[in-house]
Amino acid sequence: MRRAVLGVGRAAAWRIRAGAESGQQRQRSPPLSPVPAPPPPAFRFVSRPGPAGSESETVEQSPPQSPGPGKAGDAPNRRSGHVRGARVLSPPGRRAHLSSPGPSSSSEAREELRRRLRELIERSRVMIFSKSYCPHSTRVKELFSSLGVECNVLELDQVDDGAKIQEVLSGITNQKTVPNVFVNKVHVGGCDQTFQAYQSGLLQKLLEEDSAYDYDLIIVGGGSGGLSCAKEAAILGKKVMVLDFVVPSPQGTSWGLGGTCVNVGCIPKKLMHQAALLGQALCDSRKFGWEYDQQVKHKWETMTKAIQNHISSLNWGYRLSLREKAVAYVNSYGEFVEHHKIKATNKKGQETYYTAAQFVIATGERPRYLGIQGDKEYCITSDDLFSLPYCPGKTLVVGASYVALECAGFLAGFGLDVTVMVRSILLRGFDQEMAEKVGSYMEQHGVKFLRKFIPVMIQQLEKGSPGKLKVLAKSTEGTETIEGVYNTVLLAIGRDSCTRKIGLEKIGVKINEKSGKIPVNDVEQTSVPYVYAVGDILEGRPELTPVAIQSGKLLARRLFGASLEKIYHTLFWPLEWTVAGRENNTCYAKIICNKLDHDRVIGFHILGPNAGEVTQGFAAAMKCGLTKQLLDDTIGIHPTCGEVGNRRF
Repeated sequence: MRRAVLGVGRAAAWRIRAGAESGQQRQRSPPLSPVPAPPPPAFRFVSRPGPAGSESETVEQSPPQSPGPGKAGDAPNRRSGHVRGARVLSPPGRRAHLSSPGPSSSSEAREELRRRLRELIERSRVMIFSKSYCPHSTRVKELFSSLGVECNVLELDQVDDGAKIQEVLSGITNQKTVPNVFVNKVHVGGCDQTFQAYQSGLLQKLLEEDSAYDYDLIIVGGGSGGLSCAKEAAILGKKVMVLDFVVPSPQGTSWGLGGTCVNVGCIPKKLMHQAALLGQALCDSRKFGWEYDQQVKHKWETMTKAIQNHISSLNWGYRLSLREKAVAYVNSYGEFVEHHKIKATNKKGQETYYTAAQFVIATGERPRYLGIQGDKEYCITSDDLFSLPYCPGKTLVVGASYVALECAGFLAGFGLDVTVMVRSILLRGFDQEMAEKVGSYMEQHGVKFLRKFIPVMIQQLEKGSPGKLKVLAKSTEGTETIEGVYNTVLLAIGRDSCTRKIGLEKIGVKINEKSGKIPVNDVEQTSVPYVYAVGDILEGRPELTPVAIQSGKLLARRLFGASLEKIYHTLFWPLEWTVAGRENNTCYAKIICNKLDHDRVIGFHILGPNAGEVTQGFAAAMKCGLTKQLLDDTIGIHPTCGEVGNRRF
């Protein structure tokens, strides 16, 4: 016989037992161990498979006992009733309820209840949160009974605090209905999802699994979302592995741990933007009285070396952070081979297999190519630009996305000859009035635009660093063709999700066949209950680093329980200061909260660049009643000094 205990502080203790029934009259449960003073009322919720597939539930309440001698676990008189032919015992007198542990805040009591629910789920092979009158709950219980599977069942309508329990449970699963079914710690869902899992064979597979997995959680992908989820899960006490492997670009470029943002996205892009701004500042400085006679020019190699050194330090920092939190990091390519099992292949081709109770897919996206002659042979993408060992020279940027325009902008800022080839409109999906103003500003500052053209062939005229390329393009509105010669062609026409070659079809994870993106529900759960996904590969979600970071952290908390640890002050290092080598422990931010008023923010302090602009935004939020929780829930704008209030407090 198995026994699980769920209690909240000193207020209540629940005991749930499941076992086989011989068909005879149900007997009183064996005595429980005495509860230390001050004694809580004890509630026992018992679920047993009954004859002919029926199932009965028992709710018992033990009265408070003095700490002196006496029989432990004596059961009181009970009233009996019937639900769908099964004998049900309900508690006498007042109904069972949960209350906050003494003077503790309601939020603390809620977190304690959440923790106890997590413990109950993790100790149960099958855990069903049910209501005795619900026909859908009955169907699910009868299904497990017909399979001969012992279930722990908590009938939420038979305890006064059932509504509170269901509310906390919905925060864990994002499911507001019953039955709410867990099998070996995996949230299966409600009645329909449970029967779908049974018909597909997945339920039987889940039931066969035991705790003999290598890991509680394996994350496939070491980018912003994956690392955030891994570290948070480890903080919550789980055994976690991160599999991360960068397939080299067609030009042979690869990078270290940290994903797109750190290596070939937000961080190097902003640093190159900062380099261009410094050039503009030199020109502006003459009007502020600065005089200099030396001819100023930009050296690409010096800039890229400094940026790559900074990125390497971040790569190492991520590895160190995983090590400190006991997260296993394996630099191998992950591919699912069967349910709960993944193959990891390293750069030498050596294969290792790992198992886990749950998985998170965080593989991100890679740049798209044109599919024309010469594109992969001669063109570069953002995967290659930020570590390019030579100045790109005269550059054609193909595409009108924000990546295309940002890159064109800082390249022009270095004094390069830059042309942007646009198929249709600038910044599709953005406000077009603003988009055209951006384009107009860029044209005023030297960027040329070729509108309504697309490349059809790339030819190499000369090898070199850089060489020379001839681009043949045709009009999207007629038969006109044009040719141009450039040193570098940078493609920025979109990105494709890295989901098609990781074995998802072998375990039944559905993807959008056109885009490669993964449809998920409101809690990032895929079509397979134990597999989740975060980041840019999600269908219909923003492709933003801060969103991935927050999603990964919240996913880990939903899966493994929230942490109450909070930090209200921090040192930070502005990105603009990193390459310049300025002090990294000088900038500081702090908030002051009123704990008696839901942690309302009543003070904000910041020491660092752009402090006035950052403070102005926080001032407006504080006037509107900003709380610590709202601050935690806010997605930051990345990378900025202002996001320190969202990512570090």
